[in-house]
Order: sequence, then C-alpha cells, then structure tokens
Amino acid sequence: MSLLVVGLSHRSAPVSVLERATLSADAQVKLVQDTVAAEPATEAAVLATCNRIELYADVDKFHAGVAELSTLLARHSGVGLEELTPYLYVHYEDRAVHHLFSVACGLDSMVVGEGQILGQIKDSLARAQDLHSAGKLLNDLFQQALRVGKRAHSETGIDRAGQSLVTFGLEQLAAGGDVQDWASGRTALVIGAGSMSSLAAATLARAGVAEVVVANRTFDRAERLARILTEEGDTEVTARAVRMDAVAAELTRADVVVSCTGATGLVLTAEAVAQAVEGRTGRPVADTGVTAVRPASPPRSTGVGADENCPLDLAAVQPGFSVMGEAAVAGMDAATLEQHAAWVDKGTTVDRRERRTPEADAELITALAATVATVGRIPERRKPEPVAERPAPSFFLLDLAMPRDIDAAVHRLAGVRLVDIESLAEASADAPMAADVDQVRRIVSDEVAAFGAAQRAAHITPTVVALRTMAADVVASEIARLDGRLPDLDERQRGEIRQAVHRVVDKLLHAPTVRVKQLAAEPGGAGYADALRTLFDLDPETVAAVSRAVDSTQTKDRPA
Repeated sequence: MSLLVVGLSHRSAPVSVLERATLSADAQVKLVQDTVAAEPATEAAVLATCNRIELYADVDKFHAGVAELSTLLARHSGVGLEELTPYLYVHYEDRAVHHLFSVACGLDSMVVGEGQILGQIKDSLARAQDLHSAGKLLNDLFQQALRVGKRAHSETGIDRAGQSLVTFGLEQLAAGGDVQDWASGRTALVIGAGSMSSLAAATLARAGVAEVVVANRTFDRAERLARILTEEGDTEVTARAVRMDAVAAELTRADVVVSCTGATGLVLTAEAVAQAVEGRTGRPVADTGVTAVRPASPPRSTGVGADENCPLDLAAVQPGFSVMGEAAVAGMDAATLEQHAAWVDKGTTVDRRERRTPEADAELITALAATVATVGRIPERRKPEPVAERPAPSFFLLDLAMPRDIDAAVHRLAGVRLVDIESLAEASADAPMAADVDQVRRIVSDEVAAFGAAQRAAHITPTVVALRTMAADVVASEIARLDGRLPDLDERQRGEIRQAVHRVVDKLLHAPTVRVKQLAAEPGGAGYADALRTLFDLDPETVAAVSRAVDSTQTKDRPA
C-alpha cells in the first residue's frame, strides 16, 4: 500500500473554485467513509481549511487511486470533475509525505509560517480516528506531521516569517500602518464564534479596540466568547453578545467588522453594507459604481446581444461588472472564451458613458482566448471599475470565511475597505519570507527521509520475523528428531546441543537480517522483503499474520 494525496488549495485554484468546493463537516465525514469503501483505498483522512481541501489515502494502485479520489472530491464538493480537474494536484509516497510536513510547518500556507494549521491537522486526524478510517500509515503520518510542525516552530524563527491569517488581515486593513494605532478606540463587530472568530476577537482586544460585539447564530456561544474576552482576557476591552438579527443595527455602530461563519451563502450583502454606511454618515453612499451592485435597481441592457445566446452564466457574474469585460470571463476555458468573444462581437450598440465599445471588448477577449490556449485558463482577477477620488475608508471589513461571508461587490463602495481571502492571497504573494524558511525546508527534508526510512524498515520487519520464526521451527524439529535418534543423552548434553544449534542459526541469520533492514530503509528498498520471501519460500499468510499482529500492538500502545 502507498500514500496518495489529491487536493486543491489557494496555490492551485482561484478563490471562486475553492468557495464552491468547500466541504461542510457532514460532507467531510461522508467523503472519508466513501473513500475507505472504495476499492483502491484502505485508509482515508480529509484536511479541509479555509484555503485548502485535501484527501489523503492509503491505496494499492496509483492510477486507480487518483481517479477514485478525484471523482469522490468532485462528487462531495459539488463541482464537476471536468471543471475541478485542472486545479487538482497529486502527491504520491515520499512527495505526499513532504507535502503534509510542509503544510504542517506553515510553508504552504497563505501566510507563511502561520501556526493555526497544526490545530487543523490535529482535528483532521481526530476525525479519521473517530471514523476508524486512519490505520497505521495515516496515524503515523499525521502524528509525525504534528511533531515536525512543532519542531519547526520551536527550533527556527518561522514565526517571524508569518503570522496568523487574522493578524495579516488586520495589517491589510491598516494599510501598512501600525495595527494598534489603527485599532485604538474603535468598535469591532465579530460575526461568528468559532475558532477563527475567537482568535479575531482576542487579537482585536489586544490591539486596543474599545469594544467587541460578538454575533452568532447560537447565542450561547456568542455569550461565552464575550464572557471570556471580558473576564479571562488580559485586556480592558468591553465585550457583549448579540443575536444575528441585531447585526444590521450593529453595523451602523461598528468601525471594524470581522466575519468568519460556516454559512453557505452571504452573511453581509453589498446592499446591507451600503445601508450601514449611510446609517453611519447620514448621507447616501458616494457614486462609485455602488448603484450597479444594488439588486433593487434592475441592470440596464448593454445592447450587446442582450442576454440572448450569451454563453456566460449571467446569474453568476458579480453585479457591477461588465458582462463583456475581463472580470466576467475570468476562469473560462478557451472554447467558452471564443464563444463569448463571438457573442460580444455581434453587438451593435452600447451605453458609452458606462461601457467600453464592443470592438474593444472583442479584442480583449480574443487576446484572453489566445492566452488561455497557452496557459490553460485565465487566472481569476478582480478588476473593479476605476473610482475617481475615492475617499479614505472609515468602515473596515475582514472576511475570513470560505465560502465568503461578505459580498465581494463591497470593494466598490466608497469609504469602505474590504479584505477577504482573495485579497489576502494577492497580498501574501508579495510578502517577504524570513531566512528561517530555508532552515524549515531543511528540517522537512530530513524528517521526510527519516519517516520514509522508518516506514520502509517497518515494511520488512514482518518478513524478518517470519524468517526467524521459520528458522526456530526448523531448529525445534531437528532437536526433536535428534531426541528420538539419541535417547541416551542426558539433559545437560541435550541442552548443549540445543544451544549450539540455536547459536549457529542466529549467527547465520544475524548479518543478512541486519543488512536487509538497512537496505530496506533506503529508497527503493521495498524489494528486499520480496527477495527474502522468495529466497526462503516464506508463506505469505504467515508474513501477513505477523504484520497484523505488529499493527495491532502498535495501535494499542499508541498514545491518544
């Protein structure tokens, strides 16, 4: 059996795909259960965070395993396999181990070095253990990943290379300024009471906000978080809990909003945020394109083929963006782009005060089609319409949810700054990494080699045990035969003969069994177990029985 991981993350897929592929807790359980029920896999675990979804499995066939795991991911995420496949990555055996160890150290995180991933890996292992889907391989792998991650954080300065997603998000809201200066005296509204929201509330309290208001669908959890901030925190922040139906009113009082819920739809629409801004200022929101994002006003026809025969799913287009422009076609494949370019090119009229000419859009989309033919797809990018003299923001929103809680069209509102997972990914791509990252990479490489050697050595142990068991049976048989042929020997003589025969066998087996364990620990050493079984004609069932006994003992002795 061999380790296989199939997944997608912020490094391989646009945020819109990650949003749609997000797995609920129930979906994660069902995915694990269906994976171990599938023919190629015997063990399975899911690692799902706000910016990655990965399925780990112990499989006996690589190609069948990739096909099965990819199909299961698509089925349970609700994203079609054909659409999902270009964004999936596959790691196998040592590369899969290297990947998880890198993830555990924070090297693959959106914010390099963040430590929250360790808790998520621990939760993933606990879920697999509860479902009895983690056997020896995945138990060993995930527990070692946790140890490697802790080692990286304790032995290096990787924490200096990055911080939590919450801290990084607040830094982006502060636009490079000091977070404590920016947060001092402000009122914060935290929507959600899970681990990420709790971290956000505590971070805001330490940063110096005057008040934290917690809203959650389960009011008891909101009250509990507010009580912890007030009674158990080391700050003097005022904290209180409200119900979700009070969020609209609290928006007009808050200066900073952090949202991280498990909702599948939007928690805050662009219209709700616009109304909150108007409630705060007493004035209508400045005309920066906000009228285009309000659903109360139906959009005007573009005059370019209207909606008839448009290959683009207009319902999925972010309001306020041209259905002919770059934002509309982000993520399309080449064939659809060409269809869309042809559709746009048929247009004859356009409102030139608000839109580019059809000819200009057709040229743009044709160029995008040429690009997608080379790179496979157009990277998704948010391209808001230019806003002239945009005022300095006075209302700040941080969306840490996946799928998103806050409508991306809020980016268009004057006086509002929204930071979400997508903008965090863009900002983190340019963030400098500390020199300690190289040291962590060396730790990961060393740990991967050690883990692989241990696994390969463990793989040959049942064969060596079976060989020694067979040798002991041969010795016992020959001693019994000797007893029958030489009945006059006294007990002392029989003991000397038994010891002499055992010593001969032990000396003959010692060097080859020690050497075969050393060789098996090296890359490609798995074949030595097969060689031993063939040379000594060992019964495969005997080896399997020893292996099951070893696994049972290790599982029993494994710490919780």
